[in-house]
Amino acid sequence: MRKTKGLYKRGNVFWMTYKADGMLYRYSTGKTTQKEAEYVLACRRKEIKEGKLPEFNKGKCKFAELAKEYDTTCAKQQKGYGTKKYIIRQLVEEFGNLNVKDLDAIIVERYRSKYERTRKPATANRMLACLKHMLTKAVDWNMANEETLKRVRKVEFLKENNKRLRFLNADECKRLLGCCPKHLKPIVTTAVYTGMRRGEILSLKWEQIDLRHGYISLTDTKSGEGREVPINDTLGEMFEEMPHSIESVYVFTDENGNPYKSVKRSFNTALRKAEIYDFRFHDLRHTFASQLVMNGVDLTTVKELLGHKTLNMTLRYSHLAPEHKSKAVKVLDEVLKSYTNENFSSHSGSQFTDYSNSDSRKPLSAMVGATGFEPATS
Repeated sequence: MRKTKGLYKRGNVFWMTYKADGMLYRYSTGKTTQKEAEYVLACRRKEIKEGKLPEFNKGKCKFAELAKEYDTTCAKQQKGYGTKKYIIRQLVEEFGNLNVKDLDAIIVERYRSKYERTRKPATANRMLACLKHMLTKAVDWNMANEETLKRVRKVEFLKENNKRLRFLNADECKRLLGCCPKHLKPIVTTAVYTGMRRGEILSLKWEQIDLRHGYISLTDTKSGEGREVPINDTLGEMFEEMPHSIESVYVFTDENGNPYKSVKRSFNTALRKAEIYDFRFHDLRHTFASQLVMNGVDLTTVKELLGHKTLNMTLRYSHLAPEHKSKAVKVLDEVLKSYTNENFSSHSGSQFTDYSNSDSRKPLSAMVGATGFEPATS
């Protein structure tokens, strides 16, 4: 099949791209044969040359068409594509046959209300954020107009409650590790002693581990910023004892040398055996941070170890160490007491002179004299 500039195929349908007034346009020709698509493109170019920019096509774009373009052009380049792809598929199931121009606040709010019945506010907000970004790109690609985007942007995000903080105590940690099968135990151990995310652990490579200097180097993180995670003695001994060769790439692999994609089933089994309930793998990260804070590590250090961008994200653990507030007040109390005592004693002679035993005290008659006060003269 010959290639025609400005045409490309998506599925069985040909799409066309062209420029007009300095803007790049992408539209479906609606044709399944190249010859028919070339004719549609030629007509479009003729209209542009005559100054007839077909704005009406913005109203005919289906949401499913926008979703395909967004998935191919934009979503695949983003972090967490797997999650975003799932959200896009759900949006297409709801709005796929709807013209993009028909989207408005009430349609989106109705869907969000239905969506949040079975999901948490944070999940509903991720869906709404994805939809808004899709419409923003649709305007850039001339697949939607500004009015549609303005209407949908009026839909506000829900208030999120991220106060869940489930963590294990020392005894529970020992029970869990004792119930982990052979392949899972080093994974859980790494999570407990580093606070690394599940994805960071399962994708960990031997080249990232520096046992000589005692740290793990992470580059592809959720925040987009690399960080170095210290290796303690327990982890160091574990990594040294783990069998691997020069050809080994990933640290945690199955029998075929492939990295684990998920450990959910074996992790849940270990939890049941350890009699630990209402607990997720991500809570091991909370366990790491909580235990550090409860044992006197300052929040700034915990922030750096977790790889949080801001301290606000780490403040959720601050209530676990209320003693640091009382300790701070006691320090101030001691400083001010010391300062007050020193200040009072150093100035007591000049500010509060004691005349009780002073020889300088004389009766008024002695100070005035026999002639009395001299009258004032003008």
